[in-house]
Amino acid sequence: MSQFRTTTPHMLRANKEYQRQTLMGGLSGFESPVGLDRRDRIEALRTGDLGFVHSWDLNTSVDGPGTRMTVFMSGCPLRCQYCQNPDTWKMRDGKPVYFDAMMKKIERYSDVFQYTGGGITFSGGESMMQPAFVSRVFHESKKMGVHTCLDTSGFLGATWSDEQIRDIDLCLLDVKSGDEATYHKVTGGALQPTIDFGHRLARLGVRIWVRFVLVPGLTDSEQNVENVATICDGFHDAIDHIDVLPFHQLGRPKWHALRYDYPLEDAKGPGAALLERVRGQFRDHGFEVF
Repeated sequence: MSQFRTTTPHMLRANKEYQRQTLMGGLSGFESPVGLDRRDRIEALRTGDLGFVHSWDLNTSVDGPGTRMTVFMSGCPLRCQYCQNPDTWKMRDGKPVYFDAMMKKIERYSDVFQYTGGGITFSGGESMMQPAFVSRVFHESKKMGVHTCLDTSGFLGATWSDEQIRDIDLCLLDVKSGDEATYHKVTGGALQPTIDFGHRLARLGVRIWVRFVLVPGLTDSEQNVENVATICDGFHDAIDHIDVLPFHQLGRPKWHALRYDYPLEDAKGPGAALLERVRGQFRDHGFEVF
């Protein structure tokens, strides 16, 4: 386990706050440092000895193939109108978790991953905000023969090296819009970094599942969808399929609980006809679509 000036493993295990953290829902079993000062945490983030984690879950065929251990990292630079996890936006709201504890958890499920063709998925929030921790976990997971998957907008792709990207087996790439104006309206950010990251993934041989959230009145115009499909054309044969994800209101209670103004308060999910039209547009470009 990583060592720091202010905390030792022995101190952690005797600490009531540590016991409370590791028994809490969502982070059970992770060893979480207590009592680290700000300088320690910054250095540990830089080296990848520490990551700020919101929660984790085991699921099947949702965040990649097989049974996945999906880790939701804290921190995100975007503010998507339809975000399901606004409680992951601020890194400081996550719990610090040791790299060693993360690897022990992955090792615990390694047989399940091998049997089901599953592995480790980092989601968020935006897990690319913590490149040292996430890429280090991916690198060690690959050594163990565990499949690695990154769920990302690609917005921070320029901060990752080619070497780090090569440890990603699969990327769930959120292409949130096909034009800059709509993308900025949806996320508050810029589209081009996503496009650039998709090209890098394709060049480096990383498989891609594109995700597109369909929100009536926001992302559903024929031209916007056509633009997304054209962007995907540029990723060549790296794309396995495209997931058209219908907007839903499951995240609304979190926005209310956090006292955030929810911009899609009265929005409805897409009907069957709209879903089929959008999926048909992607199929017309030769993509397998779900």
